[in-house]
Amino acid sequence: MPKATESQKLKDKLFSKRPHAGQVLTDAQWDEAASYCEGYKTFLQAGKTEREVVEYALKMAAEQGFTEYQADKKYKPGSKIYVNNRGKALIFAVIGKEKPDAGLRLAAAHIDSPRLDLKQNPLYEENELALLKTHYYGGIKKYQWATIPLALHGVIIRADGGKIDVRIGEEADEPQFCVTDLLPHLAAEQSKRTLSQGIKGEELNVLVGSRPFREDGGSELVKLRILQLLSEKYGIVEEDFLGAELELVPAFPVRDIGFDRSLIGGYGQDDRVCAYPALTALFSLTTTQKTCVVILADKEEIGSDGNTGLQAAYFTHFVQALCEAAEVPARDCIVRTECLSADVNAAFDPTWPGVMEKNNSAYLNKGVVVTKYTGSRGKSGTSDASAEFTAKVLEIFRAAGLLRQTGELGKVDEGGGGTVAKYLANLGMDVIDVGVPVLSMHSPFEVSAKADIWMAHKAFGAFFLA
Repeated sequence: MPKATESQKLKDKLFSKRPHAGQVLTDAQWDEAASYCEGYKTFLQAGKTEREVVEYALKMAAEQGFTEYQADKKYKPGSKIYVNNRGKALIFAVIGKEKPDAGLRLAAAHIDSPRLDLKQNPLYEENELALLKTHYYGGIKKYQWATIPLALHGVIIRADGGKIDVRIGEEADEPQFCVTDLLPHLAAEQSKRTLSQGIKGEELNVLVGSRPFREDGGSELVKLRILQLLSEKYGIVEEDFLGAELELVPAFPVRDIGFDRSLIGGYGQDDRVCAYPALTALFSLTTTQKTCVVILADKEEIGSDGNTGLQAAYFTHFVQALCEAAEVPARDCIVRTECLSADVNAAFDPTWPGVMEKNNSAYLNKGVVVTKYTGSRGKSGTSDASAEFTAKVLEIFRAAGLLRQTGELGKVDEGGGGTVAKYLANLGMDVIDVGVPVLSMHSPFEVSAKADIWMAHKAFGAFFLA
């Protein structure tokens, strides 16, 4: 082996390093990462909507001894509690030895993902075909949602108050649905459209049936037949759609990707790929110095508005209740809280290198990504973590021996995006984004690396215990 030159020795000392997991992990560690990700794959398949994620997370929490928070109850260190916000957002906490005015260790992820929501009056018939009108939710490339299998998920509240859970299209014996598209032979005019307008919002109509009620000369018989089937199965009438929350999501199953099975493909990894590691890290805790908290929030993809988004007051109400029980100021708790905004970053894609700046991009298999700021243009719409807090988080990960990297969301002025970080920072706490790099983000089938997911689990755990 040749002797290292002086320049090489100096480079080893001074240059930053972002090794690939293949250079660092042993075969046993690769196996551990793969085993951990089997649980993640189950979580991802079970939770394709925020409501389903809440339901699955509560089952996980019950197995770990979590109980629903009661404001009039005193909790000892090590107590495990949760708050369920309308079945669409959650707060989990493990009570620490220190009082809450010492600050919390907080990880905040979101559990909503881009999808097609049904309009309030969705069902119609056109030329003996039954279709559903949709309004897309979050940032999507609309053309990606045509001609793929879709499943219908959500809830219907009947006039009598009965709640019906809907999940159709995930099992092998269930029907699926789709948005149709033109054949190339007839798409000359459509092909002149820009890519973003290849399929327009009002063209995201979902095909749901073609068999008429009966040939008796009436109108809208296919629609009638669909309503008959829905009435027989769920006991609903057309007016029950008005108050329903029904969503079309990709019906693809979660799968390993690649000959080496090192990657995971599936819908909704933004941001459930960060929610799951944050949860499992919290669930592994027994006693801690500081109270450790995980938020699973709704509505991030549309600005975190609404009473289940993180611009709402449910988290601060929880903090106030904790502090009142401990007889300490809630203000001190919030300003001393340290938070990881658990969200994804865009992984460098070698097919599309032009939009990324290589030195400041995140890469698959290089570990958990620390994103100091998001936003767009001149850092608009971001909190931009301080140098002190950024260095502290990076040092926690370094001391834990974790693969870690930093990243931006593309080149300056190329685009940009945001997370929940700014809403929590606005309360006065230190916040930085930490998560998993993802390929094909916001598409119906996103891709992540098992090594990065495992590193995220270990990173959140190290943060909670630091």
